[in-house]
Amino acid sequence: MSAITAPLDHFKLEDTRVTRRYFAKFHRITRHLTRVAATLQAEGGLNRAEISAIVSYLAGLNYSFTALSHRYHMAGRVPHAGQLTIDRIESGFPVHAELMDMAADAARAAADLADMPSVADLKGAMVRQITGDLTIPTDLQFTLARRLYLEELAKGRLFLPRNDPQSVYVATASNGRRRFLVHWAVYDSEVNLPVIYLMDVEDSGRTALPKDDRRWPQAHAHLMAQSLTGLKLLTIATGFDQDFDDLHPVRLRRFHIGPMYSHAFTRQSGPLRDVLAVANSPEGDDWALVWTEEELMTDRVESVKSGWFGTVERQIFAQDPFADAALDRGASRMERSLILPARPYQALADARPAGFADVVKYVVSDDGRVVRRR
Repeated sequence: MSAITAPLDHFKLEDTRVTRRYFAKFHRITRHLTRVAATLQAEGGLNRAEISAIVSYLAGLNYSFTALSHRYHMAGRVPHAGQLTIDRIESGFPVHAELMDMAADAARAAADLADMPSVADLKGAMVRQITGDLTIPTDLQFTLARRLYLEELAKGRLFLPRNDPQSVYVATASNGRRRFLVHWAVYDSEVNLPVIYLMDVEDSGRTALPKDDRRWPQAHAHLMAQSLTGLKLLTIATGFDQDFDDLHPVRLRRFHIGPMYSHAFTRQSGPLRDVLAVANSPEGDDWALVWTEEELMTDRVESVKSGWFGTVERQIFAQDPFADAALDRGASRMERSLILPARPYQALADARPAGFADVVKYVVSDDGRVVRRR
């Protein structure tokens, strides 16, 4: 993307040192995210199947950032190394196009690796150039970084722009219906953020959903087509309920990972920007990350006519009783949390900006502790 056509909120990290600092920050953040998720399980907010699904996506996010850190390891030092583009106003994350490029590279990673020297060969050549020619092997360093990038892609396990639905059997109810946790994730192109979906589904079909060659591909396609941050949960769940007479979505949750705020890297407006400026945190602790959960629950079930003589069940979903028409989010509840190191938290507690009193804060530290605060 050229400097002329790039949106104003997109920013290229041109300096090697800045790029490496950015990825080091995100490696710390993603490590803390898995600990916060474990805390949510301990608090009863997530069960074992749900935490397993969420942690798998958070781990995938870490693998994707690791791959990108190799891809841009020589940014600013080699002309063809490229530059990472981030959304510094809306999300603080890399732009969607970065993950699209990574997904395309992943599809041909194995073939590209077959045509490259091994890591050992590259390191040997670097040593020979340093000791023999007394020059810095910049081009070989770039090739090695490229090799490590492709190796990371070849391992799989990445968080991609589209992470297809998976189903986990939960239980069979007394009425004979199987209950599944269906989960999937996307990297939303509108907001440049990872978004995770969890849906509890009751299956009254003859064949279990994951083994049904007709319904599962259709459900898969339907869910991916509806995975847009701009759509309300009510719209997604109602559409699924109406399209599949024997699949009953009784609960739908959406987790937004981000935005990430950093005084060094982002330019968002609002009190968090001021808090981070005042905190003046050390290099690795200059950040705060928003974690938002939306939830839609079934309130009751109604039977409606289907055809001449048949009836089907339709879910009637509970809406947020405290939301007026102007603020209707199409969810039963929504909760925002803030994840941040101790120093920014202390600055936030001292400043006490409006709107943060009811936000749950998870204060994290490098020794693995997570402390929940209001």
